[in-house]
Amino acid sequence: MSHYDLSHAVWRKSSMSNGQGGACVEVARNLPDIIAVRDSKNPGGPALVFTHAEWAAFLDGVSHREFDLP
Repeated sequence: MSHYDLSHAVWRKSSMSNGQGGACVEVARNLPDIIAVRDSKNPGGPALVFTHAEWAAFLDGVSHREFDLP
């Protein structure tokens, strides 16, 4: 298991976040070679880390509605 230094991450919350403590995530895209994602309600907690290719594949799936619930 790899550990990444996220101390220089610049976290961005979705513009769709309503600020009411809902289920929101923050994404850091400024780190070399990785994209980091964390729960905005638990900024000191764990983060998921993806390669740029993995993140692009995820965004492609979102845009093609592959993860929509029935």
